[in-house]
Amino acid sequence: MNVPLLDLTRQYESIRKEIDEAVLGVIASGRFILGPEVEAFEREVAAFCGVEHAVGVASGTDALLLSLRALGVGPGDRVLLPSFTFFATAGVVHNVGATPVFVDVDPRTFNIDPAHVRETLANLDAPETVKAIIPVHLYGQIADMDELTAIAEEHGIAVVEDAAQAIGAEYGGARAGSIGELGCFSFFPTKNLGAYGDGGVLTSRDAELADRVRLLRTHGARPKYYHHLVGINSRLDALQAAVLRVKLAHLEAWSARRAQLAERYDELLRGIEGLDTPYRAPDRTHIFHQYTIRVSGDRRDDLQRGLKEKGIGSLVYYPLCLHRQECFAHLGYREGQLPVCEQASRQVLSLPVFPEITTEEQTYVADSIREILTGP
Repeated sequence: MNVPLLDLTRQYESIRKEIDEAVLGVIASGRFILGPEVEAFEREVAAFCGVEHAVGVASGTDALLLSLRALGVGPGDRVLLPSFTFFATAGVVHNVGATPVFVDVDPRTFNIDPAHVRETLANLDAPETVKAIIPVHLYGQIADMDELTAIAEEHGIAVVEDAAQAIGAEYGGARAGSIGELGCFSFFPTKNLGAYGDGGVLTSRDAELADRVRLLRTHGARPKYYHHLVGINSRLDALQAAVLRVKLAHLEAWSARRAQLAERYDELLRGIEGLDTPYRAPDRTHIFHQYTIRVSGDRRDDLQRGLKEKGIGSLVYYPLCLHRQECFAHLGYREGQLPVCEQASRQVLSLPVFPEITTEEQTYVADSIREILTGP
């Protein structure tokens, strides 16, 4: 049996008629850049996230970049973020001219550790240069936002939620992207809400910030050819917005299915020595963008190789922490400086959890893991 990590063709087959009609409708309209489809999607995703404003942009990376630009973060400033995450979170900090300050993560959720945020701020020279913190809601579970927003308020720091993996996740009844000053989402095709290409959106309760992002995404021009700011070209295509509008209507059901699959994995994998299933923090919902297990010791790579031999897809998110990346060597971080991040990078492994996976496929994945780790 072959079980892919993700199979987008199965999803397409389940909604083919709706997708085809939406795409053909855009083509017939002749409106491909921004326009009514994008505006409608922005309204719908804002309502879904529980905010007043949403601004469609070209990618999740651009959402992060424009959030920092809108907040005025630039040269001489610092931004706190976890080291155990996708590169874009740190890359955008560098690309606005600021300096990333890497923070360790919680060993259970893999989200940024508020205690280490406090410690980092206390030990920084010139802590007043920290202008923002970017908590990443990794794998589909929201970070400890009560504690993080309290720290931010104490220090006058803006909070930008990197919710690229967490659309629809909740924290105390509030949805991802509605808690910080700005929320940033990716619609990369593999996301729970994925486009057929790149795409992203920023969410906010703040009308002024949202309007500044709208200006920045179109070269700072309003009206056309009259430029108030030096912005960039970062617009969500109408074709992508049409696809996303169709998929958004199915997202709640897909998230519920992922949660069911996660609970079944929990049961199937129970009792395997040295394997930890995903931790759910209290008062939160987990949308399981990834179902990520933790394999103790040095057995993770052996497990992944064994799964590959059995035709099962898996992936390590992420094998090298950001503070150890070559491009950030000039910042002077040392191996062992963020031990929880480094240990996670050696032990995590994400399993197939897409909504269309069959019961038989999931059972095969779990049985294969048990056989590899414990023997036949």
